[in-house]
Amino acid sequence: MFDLRDNVMLITGSSRGIGRAIAEHAAQAGARVVISSRKQEACDAVAESIRAAGGEAIAVAANAGRKDELEALVDRTLDEWGRIDTLVCNAAINPHYGPLETIEDAAWDKIMGTNVRSNLWLANMVLPLMAERGGGAMILLSSVAGMRGCMNIGAYGISKTADIGLARTLAVQWGARNIRVNAICPGIVETDFARALWEDPAVAEPSIEATALKRLGRPDDIAGVALFLASPAAHYVTGTTIVADGGMTATINM
Repeated sequence: MFDLRDNVMLITGSSRGIGRAIAEHAAQAGARVVISSRKQEACDAVAESIRAAGGEAIAVAANAGRKDELEALVDRTLDEWGRIDTLVCNAAINPHYGPLETIEDAAWDKIMGTNVRSNLWLANMVLPLMAERGGGAMILLSSVAGMRGCMNIGAYGISKTADIGLARTLAVQWGARNIRVNAICPGIVETDFARALWEDPAVAEPSIEATALKRLGRPDDIAGVALFLASPAAHYVTGTTIVADGGMTATINM
């Protein structure tokens, strides 16, 4: 039920962190993976590592905020393997740290464009192709920041709330065509992207204390959830959000 042999998986933001972990574990499970992020050199390094370990991978650089580059990414994948079975939208940015009252319009637009609109662009490019082949899966990487209010990453959190809504709506609109769409909400994961959080003791220590497992997340912790959602084991799972936060949102200290 967890076999991904011959599954063609396109993963944005996969040159490092959670996206890279998803790609590496998917390749180990038999998937053909497309590595994509903004820098070709970084993508090439991950793809070469996967191939060296016996997996199948190609590297295609694309800025998720640019529609033409996403179109080229999809076209390159189709040229190589002829289809896309699983679309993982992991690319995200957060150029603003602080309260919403201090955010510039340009930063707001960039966050919402890259973190939300790009996922809709990809859905509209890829899901019709999946439907023609009889189905597929789309996975959006949201965040627990999208489920709670945030003091300093509020704009990012709002974009991740929107991704949860996008997953639900796409699941409803495409379910009759055998396409499943789900979201994953990680807690604080030790990645370069979240370094400002987990390297700050004032943030990390209370977060660990408020987490049932008493540790922060690792990229591999999230990769397993993504592989489940891509696999036949999740064939009746759609329109939902899986929280992988070590019990942070389940914990009340009292």
